[in-house]
Amino acid sequence: MLSLTIVSLLWAVSFGLIKHQLAGIDVGFVSLIRLSFSTALFLPFLRMRGIRVADLLRFMTLGAVQYGFMYLAYIESFRYLAAYQVALLTIFTPLCVTLTNDILQRRWHGRHWLSAGLAVAGAAVIIYRETGTPTLIGVFLVQISNLCFAVGQVFYVRLMTHHPDQSDRSVFSLLYAGGTLISALFWLGHGMPLPEINTAQWITLTYLGIIASGVAFFLWNVGARRVSSGILAVMNNLKIPLGVLAALLFFGESTRLDRLLIGGFIFVLALFMNRD
Repeated sequence: MLSLTIVSLLWAVSFGLIKHQLAGIDVGFVSLIRLSFSTALFLPFLRMRGIRVADLLRFMTLGAVQYGFMYLAYIESFRYLAAYQVALLTIFTPLCVTLTNDILQRRWHGRHWLSAGLAVAGAAVIIYRETGTPTLIGVFLVQISNLCFAVGQVFYVRLMTHHPDQSDRSVFSLLYAGGTLISALFWLGHGMPLPEINTAQWITLTYLGIIASGVAFFLWNVGARRVSSGILAVMNNLKIPLGVLAALLFFGESTRLDRLLIGGFIFVLALFMNRD
């Protein structure tokens, strides 16, 4: 669970960076650059021994869903929503994880649904605020992003059980390559726009590609293999209380401490429900 916590800390600052540093840049280009950095980061670890063509296609397809389609929907949603609205709408990922897992196992896990619901409720208590009604297309895009990411992490755990001789790092560039391919096709379909990017934006893209994507997504999927599906669902929302706490402690932003404490308590309760 440590790796999932570390990743949540890294992701806590990503909402604002995308909205304020990358606004107006073609979504396909942003996704392509991020995932290209991620692919390059893990390419030296790629080991093809024991991986058939069918397996290669499975890993790349998984990456296309979890990272390619997820990124395109997620980044595009910032055109229609404020950053805090995107953050609020991502809190439903635990429900997507639970749904995907139950469909694959053909079994209803009532305790997992309850804990996932608590994780959603706890995150909502922390970050909810009165705002204008978000656009339907924005809501739709974020939920597509949530579903793609949830399906990807659950399927990765399942797929790796069939490859016990393969380490996570030896196959992970294949996932990123699948996401990169989808992003490249999307960018090509948009006419391959080449935006003018300043130094701050390149620094942001580099951080997002190497750290928030490359390192973080790897650690997340590795962590997903080491916890139960119930804990995995709940941990998808850990970035919410950590993000608010980081904004309070390090960036001088104000927040409702009562909401942070109540939401944090609900989140801990959700984790406690999944104890063995």
